[in-house]
Amino acid sequence: MTGDMTETRTDVPTAPAGEVVNALSFDIEDWFHLVEIDAVADTRQWETFPSIVEQRTDEILEICGRHGVSATFYFLGWIAERYPSLVRRVVDAGHEIGTHSYWHRKVCDLDESAFREDLLRSIRVIEDAGGSAVTSFRAPSFSITPGAEWAFDVLLDAGLRYDASLFPVARENGGYPCVETPHHFDGAPSGRTMPELPMSLMRLGPKRVGFSGGGYLRLFPTWLIHHGFRSLNRRGIPGVVYLHPRDFAPDCPVVPMSRPRRFKCYVGLSSTAPKLESILSRYRFASCGEVMAASLPDLETA
Repeated sequence: MTGDMTETRTDVPTAPAGEVVNALSFDIEDWFHLVEIDAVADTRQWETFPSIVEQRTDEILEICGRHGVSATFYFLGWIAERYPSLVRRVVDAGHEIGTHSYWHRKVCDLDESAFREDLLRSIRVIEDAGGSAVTSFRAPSFSITPGAEWAFDVLLDAGLRYDASLFPVARENGGYPCVETPHHFDGAPSGRTMPELPMSLMRLGPKRVGFSGGGYLRLFPTWLIHHGFRSLNRRGIPGVVYLHPRDFAPDCPVVPMSRPRRFKCYVGLSSTAPKLESILSRYRFASCGEVMAASLPDLETA
């Protein structure tokens, strides 16, 4: 699933696992918002597909409530516009809201103008639905890639407090070489910095791979996921969970796609909820914004 892009950072402080607060997040999109799948690529057909987003997001809210944890919910604007009461339920439950774009298009496939239009539209409809400020952005498929650094200036111009889009190793639709801890990204063309929460990696043989979200979490056994969190937390690094409503849907509709992509999209769907419950029971979690504020004390003025 990944390829190595930069050396492992070793100059991080050590801390007992119990003192590290990890970040919990969910990308709220429907099962048909798959990137680069021809069967669901026509946005005019989206309204005709059966939806799982409300049922499975409500399941996520129930899990968070049982464990008393707050999370960040990255909504597609397309979802927020059609299910405003869902956004409100998330806000009323005390969670942070961010944007996952409006149309779920890869950032690296857009130009600056198209990205700005999509981003601002998504912020407007999400805030209108939830009655709460959108704090941050997560790119569809972690698609801020080398050459798309202009996206950070667009995010900063939009007034977002931080970003959670960088995946520190190469992957199918994204990847950007960066340190694996919360940091100030300084590669924007304007020279301004953006607080960044990168996704989590663990060492698996000679490779560094994701383990804490999406297909990685569904594929790997629970003991290996625990190993990944323990390894990060012992080094004082917060892990980042990122999941989608479809990750909780064993009955998710199946559409034509390549065999490798089908495996990635549908492996382990019945295992997601118990794996999430297991890690929430063992480690400390909070929203991405809370983790960023604790990691970067100057976040408010960054």
